[in-house]
Amino acid sequence: MEEALHLVALYLALVLEALALVTIAIGAVEAAAGIVRALARERTEAATRAIWLGFAHWLIAGLTFQLAADIVHTTVAPSWDDIGRVAAIAAIRTFLTYFLDRDIEAEYRRERGGDAKRT
Repeated sequence: MEEALHLVALYLALVLEALALVTIAIGAVEAAAGIVRALARERTEAATRAIWLGFAHWLIAGLTFQLAADIVHTTVAPSWDDIGRVAAIAAIRTFLTYFLDRDIEAEYRRERGGDAKRT
């Protein structure tokens, strides 16, 4: 039974890692296309912010999938080394997500003229 659980965790983590890669790749392609469009036209600060915000949303989603994959990797009989590694990765990703989210919120408020927080 434990062997089957290890196998399920391995495949689930693999799927989550693939989702993270696909999510970040989609965001990168979307951002690159936005940059090309912005270079073809007169580039404005609003257009640049929109490209960055879109990419930041994709990065946050990708980081969330990667963190989920790391957690799944350690669910079945983890060693202290595994737990420490996941804790360090979770801290780094949480730090990055927090600041990306904060920047997104600041840009959103700037676009809305200082309105209340988004829901």
